[in-house]
Parts: sequence; C-alpha cells; structure tokens
Amino acid sequence: MEQLFDQYLLESSRTSTGRTITEADIVLHAGQTGDFYPHHMDAEWCKTQEFGQRVAHGTLILSVSVGMLAGEINEAAFSYGYDRVRFIAPVFIGDTITSKATIVAKKDHAKKPDEYGIVDEQVTVTNQRGETVIAFVHVYMVRKK
Repeated sequence: MEQLFDQYLLESSRTSTGRTITEADIVLHAGQTGDFYPHHMDAEWCKTQEFGQRVAHGTLILSVSVGMLAGEINEAAFSYGYDRVRFIAPVFIGDTITSKATIVAKKDHAKKPDEYGIVDEQVTVTNQRGETVIAFVHVYMVRKK
C-alpha cells in the first residue's frame, strides 16, 4: 500500500487489538536493553514499593504499542521520530494494552517541501480498565506525488 502525504486525513484514527504484557516480555526487554532495575525484575523488592509488584519498562510499552499499530507497509512513508513521550501510569504483568492512533497534524517538510510532508499521529495507549498508560506523537515523513 502506498499512501502519499495528501491522502492522510486529519482526525482519522485506527485502533489495535489488545495485547497482554507477560513476564517474558519484561525479561526479554531487560536482556535487550540492559535495564535490570529491581522495579522490573525483583518481585520481592517490589512488594515493599508503591505499586506492590513489578512494572513493565516504559520503553517496552512504547515499543510494543508502536508494533501493535504496524500494519501494511507504506512505501511512501517512514518513521521520523517520536515527540512528547509520556509514561503516565504503570503497566503490570498481566495487563492488556490497546493502542489508538489519530492523525492530528500535517505540514510541509522544512527542507524539502516539494518532495515530503510531515504527519503527526497522536498515539494513546490504554490498559484493560481504560486508563491511559502512555501517550506520544509518532512523526512520519511522507512522500508527496
């Protein structure tokens, strides 16, 4: 699928299916990143802390939420970065998250306005209770005609 800059519609949105975060997700992410802080890895220590249980890495939830929204490959667009990333509430082992993305802004690329545009997609990730756990803007660089 090729979706060009002009084809992105403001306020259009898409929502992923749910995905349950597992202990294996946390352990694998710790191994990949080297983040073995006790908040993520030490169940007994976490019992003495505010949340009372292990918390998933914010970067894990960011990565998973982006992947949940990945569908067909758009050969005219690529990820340009992420803005305003906020870890709002903890995600625990067994929580199920859902990602919703809404196109909130479009503008010409500053250096190549005839070739590319920038599309901002507001992503909100919620848990099974409908609580927002992370929010960010996924920025795309999209080819024009």
